[in-house]
Amino acid sequence: MLVSDFDYYLPEELIAQQPIEPRDQSRLLVLDRKTGSIEHKKFYNLPQFLQPGDTLVFNDTRVIPARLLGFKPETGGKVEVFLLNRTTKDDWEVLVKPGKRARPGTVIEFSEKLRCEVIDTTDFGGRVVRFSYQGIFEEILDALGETPLPPYIKAQLSDKERYQTVYARERGSAAAPTAGLHFTRNLMENIEKMGVNLAFVTLHVGLGTFRPVTAENILEHVMHREYYSVPEETAAIVNKTLAAGNRVIAVGTTAVRTLESAGTNGILEAKSGWTEIFIYPGYEFKIVKALITNFHLPKSTLLMLISALADRELIFSAYQQAIEERYRFFSFGDAMLIV
Repeated sequence: MLVSDFDYYLPEELIAQQPIEPRDQSRLLVLDRKTGSIEHKKFYNLPQFLQPGDTLVFNDTRVIPARLLGFKPETGGKVEVFLLNRTTKDDWEVLVKPGKRARPGTVIEFSEKLRCEVIDTTDFGGRVVRFSYQGIFEEILDALGETPLPPYIKAQLSDKERYQTVYARERGSAAAPTAGLHFTRNLMENIEKMGVNLAFVTLHVGLGTFRPVTAENILEHVMHREYYSVPEETAAIVNKTLAAGNRVIAVGTTAVRTLESAGTNGILEAKSGWTEIFIYPGYEFKIVKALITNFHLPKSTLLMLISALADRELIFSAYQQAIEERYRFFSFGDAMLIV
């Protein structure tokens, strides 16, 4: 299976540069994977497609100000450090730019209160760094770090909270789980009043989610690990839902990857750890029955994932309709419901 099989042309003007206000005013393309039918709605119409007993599973990760700008004290050379995964209290897997000279032993300073030392390299071309600081690391990071937006978003974001979901609480992501950006607290409350369960998992979005596929054959692509956690309460709700024959609906591809990483034989385990799961056509889903997602980049692992849930030809037909109907694409774009 070739990466080129997941390519498509997108007019640049359809890449959303700013989020819609209010959040649930974005558009919603509803794809029925059994019949192939497509409906065009607004996101606030989502309750029309939900049933009592369904469970929506959200990723409650919170984006951290992951981009740090520093310098090498011995040369004064500027360095960018992008935080990916926290491996211990003070150690992080990071990307460093420029990276060629960031060998083990290299010290990078960010302020009088914060510096790090490169202690190792990684198999994905990154580095492992150890931070030393005066005070509370999270508070220093909030003061010095920048919230990273995807490179295709050129506009500045006036409200940083707009790149967070309204239910974000577990700090650790380098990017937002963008399918959740469409939800308002009011919409979630109304859905819950219908008898639909709301459950939460955590996956800290890192390189595994947004790293481009460089191999020609997708089977040669290696996902980078990301940390996830499934609470006992969520496992109980999901297992009860499945046992009753109702639907588990993932909110975003990161929720899918978490549920499928922790699921075996139709049972979700309460567990935490690291996942490198790569979902592409041919994969048999164990937990997830439906999906709310955004429109994804060409040749991305996210596009491959949704093409595993629905037929690839069906997905590309829906994408073509979305382009013709002038939907907004990517992180701040419109949404898609696959049932």
